[in-house]
Amino acid sequence: MIEIKDVMKSFENKNVLNHLNVTISSGSIFGLIGPNGAGKSTLLYLLNGISKCDEGSILFDGKDVYENPDVKKDILFISDDPYYFHFASIDEMKDFYLTFYPQFNLETYQHYVDLFRLPQNKPLKDYSKGMKRQAMFALALAIAPKYLLLDEAFDGLDPVMRLAFKKAINQMIDENMTVIISSHNLRELEDICDSFGILENGCMTTSGDLYEIKENIHKIQLAFKEELNKEEFSHLDVLSFHKQSRVINMVVKGDINEIKDYLRMFNPIMLEVLPVNLEEIFIYEMERKGYGIYD
Repeated sequence: MIEIKDVMKSFENKNVLNHLNVTISSGSIFGLIGPNGAGKSTLLYLLNGISKCDEGSILFDGKDVYENPDVKKDILFISDDPYYFHFASIDEMKDFYLTFYPQFNLETYQHYVDLFRLPQNKPLKDYSKGMKRQAMFALALAIAPKYLLLDEAFDGLDPVMRLAFKKAINQMIDENMTVIISSHNLRELEDICDSFGILENGCMTTSGDLYEIKENIHKIQLAFKEELNKEEFSHLDVLSFHKQSRVINMVVKGDINEIKDYLRMFNPIMLEVLPVNLEEIFIYEMERKGYGIYD
């Protein structure tokens, strides 16, 4: 289990993470999302023990990660721009990781090298961006760390490779690996993650089980005999509100039965609850925060 407790981090007197609190269960796939500059990469560096919190703590199974080799040996971080020795091939990087990770599985490594069709003797610097990420995934899956941290996991991968990667991650979760994935590709995250958090201005505005969050956010389309304004629905927790004459589309947080009971008081001639996906949840949360997406 990962516990992020009241974490503060600032750079040049600017708060990047502000009293951040979140718990990530063991064996879960946690999607970390947020607008650019929200602090996602900073949080991943703190989780990896590369940087130190200004305040608060980050605990892996109850132990602080910073400058703690016993904890860090169970963590593997793949950044947005993975690091390799400049002239090294993937086989040479394999030999390097074998030195530090005794659990490195050569059979698993070869399986994914073949699956991703990676030339084993070609310098990694000559790989494309997508191939570099595939190479790091092959190494990571062979290491099978207890905790895997991924920054922009799907960047540069074609649809076939994204599918192969997602299948591999799901197999590792069966072995109780915990994965944190930061990505702007929310449709891909929704396919693989069982929980997620929205990071905005250094705070986790929404986090938890994906199914439960989707059960608490509802997209509703209504039609009325006469025009109504947003103020009429002030008793609801409205994330998004758009009106075209007598037709209203809104996104509301809360218990759906209570919401429908309240809306029926206005005698709608149509009331339809529509499915909502992760990308829409993120957009609606950002719209409520004043990002002006629909302006």
